[in-house]
Amino acid sequence: MARVLIVGAGLTGSLCAALIRKELPRPVHLAVWDEAGDSGGRMTTARSPCNPQSTVDLGAQYITCTPHYAKQHQSFYVDLLALGILKPLTSPIEGMMMKEGDCNFVAPQGVSSIIKHYLDESGADVYFRHCVTQINLRNDKWEVSKDKGPPELFDIVVLTMPVPQILQLQGDVANLISKCQRQQLESVSYSSRYALGLFYEAGTKIDVPWAGQYITSNPCIRFISIDNKKRNIDLGSPDPRGHMCASSPTSPLPAPPPPAAVKNPGHARTWKSSCPMTLP
Repeated sequence: MARVLIVGAGLTGSLCAALIRKELPRPVHLAVWDEAGDSGGRMTTARSPCNPQSTVDLGAQYITCTPHYAKQHQSFYVDLLALGILKPLTSPIEGMMMKEGDCNFVAPQGVSSIIKHYLDESGADVYFRHCVTQINLRNDKWEVSKDKGPPELFDIVVLTMPVPQILQLQGDVANLISKCQRQQLESVSYSSRYALGLFYEAGTKIDVPWAGQYITSNPCIRFISIDNKKRNIDLGSPDPRGHMCASSPTSPLPAPPPPAAVKNPGHARTWKSSCPMTLP
């Protein structure tokens, strides 16, 4: 049985695993590795340590479907809506740029529930805190080394982590990227995003007329949302939770709301762009 490794447990990696399981004519052993402690990537959802039912999205806040992709990816949207993983976004988002024909969706259980759905569909063995450091060709198989533990052999390796991480890999994999391609990829600049999730005591009132708001008047803060309102969940149960997205290489994050109302502010996330790569 062929062994397939997918590196990265974000949307690309999880959907890739599900499609491989569905489309390949013969059985394969699927494994998904991620250096983080949970799946999601740029679609991460954090849980309150005090109440597992209270979650906040630290990556993508909602899904925008254009008419083109509504047609091209219709089966995916139909399945996710039928299963209740997605539902239409009806809460007000101030500053949202809408184009004709666009549809927006939210994930009631958090945006990472989409990733978990595809990982479940794939039946893959998922391993976290597996940081790939080196990939070498050994007798027509790929020997994949990680920061801890012995290397493992695979017939196919699919890399879905961010490009800067791919460029740092050691071994034969580095020879698959031409000098010109490497120079082009290394010349790309990335804009970091920082996300902060705050959990509030049950019953806390956050009296604003919007569920989310794009910020244009602040040099640091880009977007704020009240996740309960964004998902049309009662603010009193479970705990209210909020999300703040910031982008700035120099500006400090602004002070959070008064600590008396904050239940647990200990969830933050940084992410950059990614690009998939396959080693046949």
